[in-house]
Amino acid sequence: MDPWLQPAIGYIRNWIEFQMRTSQQPGCIVAIAHRGKVVAEFAFGHANLATGEKLTPRHRFRIASHSKSFTAAGIMKLREQHKLRLDDPVGEYVKGLHRQVAEATIAQILSHSAGLTRDGMAGGQFSDSRPFLSTDELIADLSSSPRIEPNSRFKYSNHGFALIGLVIEAITKQPYRAWIEREIVAAAGLRETQSDMPLVKATPFARGHSPRLPLGRRLVIPGENRLNAITPAGGFVSTAADLARFFAQLAPNAKRSVVSAASRREMTRRHWRNPHSSIENYYGLGIMSGNLGGWDCFGHSGGLQGYISRTCVVPSREVSISILTNATDGWAGFWLEGAMHIMRAFAERGAPKRRVRDWTGRWWSVSGAVDLVPMGNLVIAGNPYALNPFLDASEIKVTGRDTGRISLAAGYASHGEPVRRTRNKAGKVTEVWFAGSKVRPEKTVAAEMERRYGPRRRRPAR
Repeated sequence: MDPWLQPAIGYIRNWIEFQMRTSQQPGCIVAIAHRGKVVAEFAFGHANLATGEKLTPRHRFRIASHSKSFTAAGIMKLREQHKLRLDDPVGEYVKGLHRQVAEATIAQILSHSAGLTRDGMAGGQFSDSRPFLSTDELIADLSSSPRIEPNSRFKYSNHGFALIGLVIEAITKQPYRAWIEREIVAAAGLRETQSDMPLVKATPFARGHSPRLPLGRRLVIPGENRLNAITPAGGFVSTAADLARFFAQLAPNAKRSVVSAASRREMTRRHWRNPHSSIENYYGLGIMSGNLGGWDCFGHSGGLQGYISRTCVVPSREVSISILTNATDGWAGFWLEGAMHIMRAFAERGAPKRRVRDWTGRWWSVSGAVDLVPMGNLVIAGNPYALNPFLDASEIKVTGRDTGRISLAAGYASHGEPVRRTRNKAGKVTEVWFAGSKVRPEKTVAAEMERRYGPRRRRPAR
């Protein structure tokens, strides 16, 4: 493992644990892989708030649109076997489609540029008010013309990837689930992944949860519904560890993969820019790509009732990370971006040198918490409340065992002022002073706040 990665993982864990406390999310699992091997995984919170079941890294989650990357890999494998071409019109394999839909190519559908309807007109399948579409219902929706002209822009379509599942069935003469689980899931060495419900009995499963609003409390969403014809677009069930492994295999420079390097380059290549978006990002063939924390990366996201998930691969660093949350308002996307910022900071500055290594920990005042994070020759004063904890963070240059100087800070902070640590008689650090501001351990500050601001007990009347 690269020397910078281990301390980065340590702080990612501490930071997400803090974020879990402040956001009051039900649960979250994280997995990080380096060079295709999982090097860290951890779980926070609950698999089921109603029962109090604790979440573990082995709990399965609905991973929703991550499914598209598995489906796209399946198509690329069939292409390598010369069983299809990416410019084949889907009408060669699936009948009953509108003429213009039938003319759409496999590549257009995989890149969401065929102009197809996103989810059809049968509302409710993504809000648990009706079952997910059957194959006949899917074909009925696709017997209407595309919503916009093909090859005119990126336009996401779950129906499109469901249609690709029918292409796979037509070519292989097998059910999509059986073929994809054998040729892609099992071939990739994944043991905690399947393409849809139901799960094998006794398999640990994280239940979904509703947002806190509008009820003011969360309700448990069973999460056991089958996605039927929509399975190739969103039915998969997995763990963060399996996702980190699988997406690492899709990197063009991966040493092991279920598809060729040429196929992986085509999947991860930027085919279409996401229009009308404040963030520059792109779509390839079943793959999202862009730049996070200054690193070019690819992966996918997923959202299904009760679940939000995100996975990202940085080929240049041979690192992949997957974060799964079990709530409709889950913070997986925000936390993944924050984790990327953390990793890049450590990659640029390196693992902490011996001189600064013990300048660490979360320190509190009545104003909140600050994290001392050593990296390289400096100590960063991180903000654990922020989605990028190192954004505009002050830097401390250590000058002695317990002394330092704020060597870089924003104009409203304490640039150039001293930092010092105070120890008790046993030699343990009990306080850190930033110029005239003091921070201490959480329990100490909590007790002080209770004394200062808590309700005062009335003395009994005599």
